[in-house]
Amino acid sequence: MVDFTNIRTPFYLYDLNLLEKTVSYAMKEAARHGFVIHYAIKANSNPLVSGIIRDSGIGVDCVSGNEVIKSIELGFPRKGVVFAGVGKTDEEIQVALDEDILCLNCESVEELRVIEEIAKNSGKVARVALRVNPSVEAPTHHYIATGMDENKFGISLPYLQAALDVCSGSEHLDFIGLHFHIGSQITSLEPYRRLCERVNQIWKEFNISGYGGHILNMGGGLGIDYNDPEMNPIPDFASFFEVFSETLTLPAGIEIHFELGRSLVGQCGRIVTRVIYTKQGIGKKFVITDAGMTELMRPSLYQAVHKISNISSSGDPETYDIVGPVCESSDIFAKDAILPVTNRGDLLQILSCGAYAESMTLNFNLRDKPASLFMSEGNILKAEEYEAIQSMQSANL
Repeated sequence: MVDFTNIRTPFYLYDLNLLEKTVSYAMKEAARHGFVIHYAIKANSNPLVSGIIRDSGIGVDCVSGNEVIKSIELGFPRKGVVFAGVGKTDEEIQVALDEDILCLNCESVEELRVIEEIAKNSGKVARVALRVNPSVEAPTHHYIATGMDENKFGISLPYLQAALDVCSGSEHLDFIGLHFHIGSQITSLEPYRRLCERVNQIWKEFNISGYGGHILNMGGGLGIDYNDPEMNPIPDFASFFEVFSETLTLPAGIEIHFELGRSLVGQCGRIVTRVIYTKQGIGKKFVITDAGMTELMRPSLYQAVHKISNISSSGDPETYDIVGPVCESSDIFAKDAILPVTNRGDLLQILSCGAYAESMTLNFNLRDKPASLFMSEGNILKAEEYEAIQSMQSANL
């Protein structure tokens, strides 16, 4: 066990060896079918984490203008950048056009007309894909389901023909294909099978190839094992990609793209936090940590479950509510969690925090942002220490 005793808490800790193994496996299985992966950088934009993904040859999926700029600054190739999002501002669209990224994934007829006008005024042609709402349900939390009629994302099918007509009638729009994404943290493959069947129908019914469509972006959303992350540290990318290979029946030559975020980085990160106090309540005991919803928002936002362990104690089991110090009653990591008897000063680790932890950090209560540390070959390193080692190794090659 690595000794965290003298490190200021809380902090994010990334296992870079696990990250590299996960990315390598995903790339190998995608390549088996000729698929293309983009990294959904909203999951974690830490430069070192993103850099390892960039160096693997994966592109990037952005949902804001700042993510587009950051991705290019991090060295992701412009032609590997896609820009989605239901509410792109004029300024963000201009950034995408100026940077000449692969495409903008458009989500309404009105957005298409705005992009067309901005492209015309800039003397440019905007490459666009149409994000379609397929009305396919995903068994996930309703806050991260995106493919049903009641969701704000994508073009509903009754309006798809109008969007295609706008593209075909414009000199400043270059239609390249369709984009779908039905949700996040999906742990069953059946929704993806249903999505493929729906896509087959849509592609044929609307003659997408006839409009020049040659790229199909199937989104992402593959879940990770939050309940037993140590037993299942890497998702089953082989089975995931196999579903699409088996079920999609498209014309020859169509490129199939994916946007993977959580599945690439979720298990490589954890939060290490120190117990500030324990407290006896009425009918329950509390463990109060120096990490809170400001460092990990998912339990407060989605009622998400993360595995938590005490790495300082091996005493008899006790039942606790594990809570943070933030001045909100929703600042709870777990209720009725079983830990070894826990005391002030003990260190806890919250697993599966590589995705949507650091990237969702809050400044609420004016709390300091935690440090990010990196574990490689059993050593705990700061970013600059890891980069120095990598530079030395490169120089010796």
